[in-house]
Amino acid sequence: MNLIQLQHPTSGRRVALVQEPFVTLLNPSVTSTYQFFKEGIARAKNVTESIEKVLSKEQLEYSTIYESKGDWKMLPPIDCPNDPMKCMLSGTGLTHKASATNRQKMHEQEKVQNLTDSMKMYLWGEEGGKPGPNTIGVQPEWFYKGNGLNLKGHAQPLVVPDYADDGGEEPEIAGVYLISEKGIPHRLGFVQANEFSDHVMERKNYLYLAPSKIRHCSIGPELVLNARFDSISGTVSIFRGGKEFWSKPIRTGEEAITHSLENLEFHHFKYDQHRIPGQLHIHFFGADAFSFGENIKLQQGDEMHISFQNMGRPLINPLIIDHSAPKMHKVEVLK
Repeated sequence: MNLIQLQHPTSGRRVALVQEPFVTLLNPSVTSTYQFFKEGIARAKNVTESIEKVLSKEQLEYSTIYESKGDWKMLPPIDCPNDPMKCMLSGTGLTHKASATNRQKMHEQEKVQNLTDSMKMYLWGEEGGKPGPNTIGVQPEWFYKGNGLNLKGHAQPLVVPDYADDGGEEPEIAGVYLISEKGIPHRLGFVQANEFSDHVMERKNYLYLAPSKIRHCSIGPELVLNARFDSISGTVSIFRGGKEFWSKPIRTGEEAITHSLENLEFHHFKYDQHRIPGQLHIHFFGADAFSFGENIKLQQGDEMHISFQNMGRPLINPLIIDHSAPKMHKVEVLK
């Protein structure tokens, strides 16, 4: 079951169930997937039954919405509409061999004994990232991506800000989690994602990894409730001038990464501050390939296409580069 979120100039926010080639709107009382799941978890309701109870008879043609041809506009399939600070964006890197190899090349001038810290961490994952039952495995790399203000949906532009050195796609699957009133993480499903990072800034020095991640990202267009995370293949492409400029197959899921999903989730939610009631977490699970790794620099107006099998329609985002001079944001001192 796949859900999308929509915005209409007069009807406001709505949630819809994908039933190709249509989407069926949920009742007007359901204005966000966040609200729907928060109430469902509090009442311990079955998700499928809950959707069926609020499913209206109003259908819309999906392609018209997906291609942005009508009044309905797509939103990220989940967000915190009234308080974006409740949404935490984070990720796990160096889970894929290709990712570690790309990072190794970027940082090879800092290598010690022919291995950078990046490759060492990847190998630690290979050795201890998939422990046995009831066993804690090795800790993965972890990074903070921002809050809900950075979150975009299908067809929305991703912006390279004026202070950035670059911006490039990172095609991933992200897990979506909601913390219950009892402080228990609930996995709602998975989404296609473009983690989008500043690889040029990161390449300058690995200590710049943290600021290189504070950028826009996108998810969707659909929240997939019953997806498996075993082996998921797909394609990442860059379109330039309406034509495919670069493309590469990608693969993710537990069979393609060094850590089990359970181990990644444990290490993310072991922190008390990651289990705050009402908090929404969107956690990126790493990329297998990206254009920057093949020395491609994205240009103004390029489109990033990400498509994973059985994860709904492709996620597409245009690139906008802010060429204005960096703005000074001065701090005022209280008197």
